[in-house]
Amino acid sequence: MRLGVLDVGSNTVHLLVVDAHPGARPLPAHSHKAELRLAQLLDESGAIGLDGVEKLIATVQDALVAAEDKGVEALLPFATSAVREASNADDVLARVQAETGVELQVLTGAEEARLTFLAARRWFGWSAGKLLVLDIGGGSLEIAYGMDEQPDAAASLPLGAGRLTAGWLPTDPADPADIRALRRHVRAEIARTVGEFSRFGAPDHVVATSKTFKQLARLAGAARSTDGLYVQRELKRRSLEDWVPRLASMTADERAELPGVSPGRSSQLLAGAMVAEGAMDLFAVETLEICPWALREGVILRRLDQMASE
Repeated sequence: MRLGVLDVGSNTVHLLVVDAHPGARPLPAHSHKAELRLAQLLDESGAIGLDGVEKLIATVQDALVAAEDKGVEALLPFATSAVREASNADDVLARVQAETGVELQVLTGAEEARLTFLAARRWFGWSAGKLLVLDIGGGSLEIAYGMDEQPDAAASLPLGAGRLTAGWLPTDPADPADIRALRRHVRAEIARTVGEFSRFGAPDHVVATSKTFKQLARLAGAARSTDGLYVQRELKRRSLEDWVPRLASMTADERAELPGVSPGRSSQLLAGAMVAEGAMDLFAVETLEICPWALREGVILRRLDQMASE
């Protein structure tokens, strides 16, 4: 059947259309996305403002049109940290459902980590052994570790690239004092979780998902996205440590000129790089591999598993 996954994230609203059936890998058929940056549309009370709600509704309506055009039989709509943590989340969800008919499932941070882990496990297979999976979104950092399809440990930290940029790096280029303060904050947050994972032993394979990690790997010399899904892409901590101060010295416009960096994400790249560097350092990761599958694929795979058991 043709499935559509509607991902209302902290940065984008992304409709991914796939042809799928139980026992087979989902084949991408269409991608439709719009940058909304909900994580940066929160007001001082932590609520999504009226303008943000209106934009969200219009974006969901556009995605529904695209889903209909592409023959989607079933839609799997969900929302992540920006909606989950908004102080008016219930009102936003009710308005979206009333005006679009879409009932967004709000994933918890732990669910995000588990579903992303499932996608990575299916991509790399059992031979990858014990997996450590890192994912930097717009609102949160997800970490998961395990040997099976369900992780033994999963955590979600409020260290998304969009959230940190809005809250800690207000100037362009970033002020060195703000960068130092953010570095301390990021590493303190991550350090609190390291013990929860280290008790399971060292991972056999470390992988990362998300646009942030893909852009950082591209800066460090990984293959372009146009080279295909099956090209191995790695990010080394040594390369990342070289890039962080360079990114810190640039404006957002200057970062947008770098290979693989989109203008819409360039302002967030420094904060994302600092989170990536902190995670790799504190988890003692020298090299990680980029996984093409992430949360959306995890949602699809879970649905296919449910269909197979019905």
